[in-house]
Amino acid sequence: MSSTTETQYLCGLKKEDFQTTIDGKRTELFILKNNAGSEVAITNYGGALVAIMVPDRNGNFSNIIQGHDNIKDVIASPEPYLSTLIGRYGNRIAKGKFQLNGKGYELFVNNGPNSLHGGKQGWNAKVWDAIQMNSHELSLTYVSPYGEEGYTGEVKCHVTYTLTEDNELVINYLASSNKRTILNLTSHGFFSLAGIADPTPTIDNLLCEINADFYLPIDETSIPTGEILKVAGTPFDFRTQKAVGKDIDADHEQIKNGAGYDHCYVLNKKEEGELSFAARIVEPNSGRTMEVYTTEPGVQLYTHNWATGYKLQHGATAPRRSAICFECQHFPDSPNHPYFPSVVLRPNDMYKQKTIYKFGVEK
Repeated sequence: MSSTTETQYLCGLKKEDFQTTIDGKRTELFILKNNAGSEVAITNYGGALVAIMVPDRNGNFSNIIQGHDNIKDVIASPEPYLSTLIGRYGNRIAKGKFQLNGKGYELFVNNGPNSLHGGKQGWNAKVWDAIQMNSHELSLTYVSPYGEEGYTGEVKCHVTYTLTEDNELVINYLASSNKRTILNLTSHGFFSLAGIADPTPTIDNLLCEINADFYLPIDETSIPTGEILKVAGTPFDFRTQKAVGKDIDADHEQIKNGAGYDHCYVLNKKEEGELSFAARIVEPNSGRTMEVYTTEPGVQLYTHNWATGYKLQHGATAPRRSAICFECQHFPDSPNHPYFPSVVLRPNDMYKQKTIYKFGVEK
């Protein structure tokens, strides 16, 4: 897999723009390709997705993921979780506190009164060890030391990105710990199916379907109240396809608490851990579609409610609500809600997750 600096990639990114050394570890850019001509570009800094090049209904390729075009901007991003991997704990833990084995743990509080996405420096800000297996598969490994960000146990994590011939981006996670701990991993892709631009178009006209009869309401600090409510009769009902913008500013307490959609859906499952359909979006102008499949019990729908127009790849910009996120995960604040699906990882167990983002077109 030798690559020269002259290599021209469809995404327009350059490997040398992603090369630096952080704490003795080298950052790089890795390109996955398939025979359909699609590309996925990933840096081992946070496992960030920096390009996903897929065609529209006319065969024109665009980058449909928000990211940056060089390592300095990735590191200094105004959105630190921009299309990165998230660990040790995706989403929020109330007041940065939880109890495990009768012992209390305190985490760094970085989101109002709560701990978000792993704390002050989560796995989104770590350099992962990377091995590109072949033209369509990248393996990333990170060992999180005991006590990192206040969490117990040493956790070894392997994440594999695979681009299939069916234009699926498959993300497989495997992790183990030497002590009982909690773990909730996800990928925080900011998808803009219209293609990033200056400005990147709004997601209001995206047609969205989510395979969930229930969702988790949140308080004003975005922590689940503990209730599990029906989506029926609320702005959160995406059981049949509707435009994202239809109810995004509805006069509803939950919409106000999230400043739009920033809520975890309880996915309909026949059994725990099955790989099943979670969501589908259609971008009507380009015809691009994305389907989401996951083994996780929940998916966090986030509609980029806090974007400020900051700079993306190649002069593109990210206005408010120009991307949509489907973060497949266990539920927020699970350690403080024992009846939520467990996020406890025991020493002899293996954490496993498989999530698929499948890209296509509607003619």
